[in-house]
Amino acid sequence: MSHRGRHLAAALTAIVFGLLAACGAPAQPEANGREPVVVTFSVLGDLVRNVGGDYVTVTVLAGGGVDSHTFSPSAADGAALAGAHLVFENGLGFEPWLDDLYRASGSHAALTVVTEGLPLITANWPTARGAGGDQSGLQSYDPHVWHSAANAITMTQKIRDALVLADPANAAAYAANAEAYSARLQALDDWIMAQASALPAERRKLVTTHDTLAYFAQRYGFEVVGTVLPATTEGASPSAQDFAALVEAVRAAGVPAVFAENASGDRLLNQIAAEAGVEVVATLCTDALGLPGSGAETYIDMMRSNLTTITTALGDESR
Repeated sequence: MSHRGRHLAAALTAIVFGLLAACGAPAQPEANGREPVVVTFSVLGDLVRNVGGDYVTVTVLAGGGVDSHTFSPSAADGAALAGAHLVFENGLGFEPWLDDLYRASGSHAALTVVTEGLPLITANWPTARGAGGDQSGLQSYDPHVWHSAANAITMTQKIRDALVLADPANAAAYAANAEAYSARLQALDDWIMAQASALPAERRKLVTTHDTLAYFAQRYGFEVVGTVLPATTEGASPSAQDFAALVEAVRAAGVPAVFAENASGDRLLNQIAAEAGVEVVATLCTDALGLPGSGAETYIDMMRSNLTTITTALGDESR
């Protein structure tokens, strides 16, 4: 869609949201007694479902395989926000469309930013939202915190706390669900540590389409050699100088493979791989869960799939 077309679509959508807000009212519990919850993207949606269990109805805005950086919300998304009790967001500029959507919908839902309090990695791109939802935007941070399973445990606890506050009658269930899921996440973290440690350190080098794996690399002992795009895919394109520098970096690092991603185009990555003489391996799920049948439809499956793809490609001595 053209730049002008996007603005027109946004204006029309805002009108629809305005009409919804004008005749809207604070959300009521659903007929089945479940809490209506909206979650901004698929990875976070899976965490919320595991904690909320049978006591919540979860609507995910940017679903599996969808790039949250460039996601364009619909009138139905605004209606979902208007009817929600709770909204869970990643924050850190990952959902640049959310603030306008929330205001236009007239929602009264409580907002929870799940990255608040996490140890953050400084990003190399500007954002209108700083850490913890701070609107000053003076410091930008990498939003892809979930690629560390240890961070996912902390996010799970924050989800639990928000659900308990909104629905204290079911606090015990939320606490039990969070404890059980956190145990599974701890087992995942231990497994990734063990699998990564079995890969020689000199082979733990990553090149991806865009800058999504800094938390993964920091947690599990990898080095990010370079990325085609920065941490956001929106409007990003490398200069000829940056392109040439990345080709040289790939050659110098001696990596056998580079990795495509499910929510990003791989045309530029293919060009870099061809010039550097390495293989492109598909496909890591980074900004979104995988589509049905991908084997990466849940957070835990996504992390296991990504790690297996990475270690198989980088550990292959024939490459």
